[in-house]
Amino acid sequence: MRSSKLHAHAFGALCPVTMPKARHTRRGGMRLVSWNVNGLRAAIRKGIDGWIETIGADVLMLQETRVLEEQLPKDWSWPEGHAVHLHPAERKGYSGVATLSTLEQDVLPGFAWGEDATDIEGRVLVTRHGELVCVNTYLPNGGGGPERQAYKERWMDAWRAWLSPWLEADHPVVVVGDLNIAHTEDDIWNPKGNAKTSGFLPQERAWFTELLADGWVDSFRHVKGEGEKTYSWWSNRGNARADDKGWRIDYLLCNPAAAKRIVAVDIIRQAGLEVSDHAPCILDLAD
Repeated sequence: MRSSKLHAHAFGALCPVTMPKARHTRRGGMRLVSWNVNGLRAAIRKGIDGWIETIGADVLMLQETRVLEEQLPKDWSWPEGHAVHLHPAERKGYSGVATLSTLEQDVLPGFAWGEDATDIEGRVLVTRHGELVCVNTYLPNGGGGPERQAYKERWMDAWRAWLSPWLEADHPVVVVGDLNIAHTEDDIWNPKGNAKTSGFLPQERAWFTELLADGWVDSFRHVKGEGEKTYSWWSNRGNARADDKGWRIDYLLCNPAAAKRIVAVDIIRQAGLEVSDHAPCILDLAD
């Protein structure tokens, strides 16, 4: 894991792009954002810097960064005034998460499991920002075949158990990230056609139901209710992106203490179309 506090001397120099001038309206005292960037170096080329400025997160949690700090473009820097923590995978060009914050930021012990009790795929980064704790997570994808699906499900069970103590905290804890599961039929454009697809398997959906039964609150459903079909990921195949044939697999889950502070949520589809195959997901919390 790398930790640094960096400033952007050339932020955005690589990728001039026309962006909305007004910031995305903040409706709470604190803004948390989760975004799978599908490779940070590619996202930089596509204009992520402008969207970071527009969205104006206090804590920005990125997944699938797929980069070491020394691999970032030499003429690009992190946004000014942000504390930055990278947690890359041991395997280069794979997985990895990062958390950026304009607030006080400390790294806490993360999730480790398996025989070696490690997180070699760089999937979980835990940070504290005053009383707020954020768990930045990139849950494994099971699409690589039966062995990888079994790995995913073992990982899910271990991670859920590890998360459990945070539910009892009297301070806000938010678990965010690409969880690679569409929970209900409202979270996927073609539920019948994907019933046997990893990410929408019956056992994965049942597991997610149990996760919420533990006490975690899906902030999007808490605000929007059932029936709202807004997606956070689209396949690059065919016309899925243009036709909004997507999945909602990116979440901001709140423990009871954080759920009391939920003010607003949003998913910024246009940012996803321009920068990644995922859209940034926003949660505004009251102070």
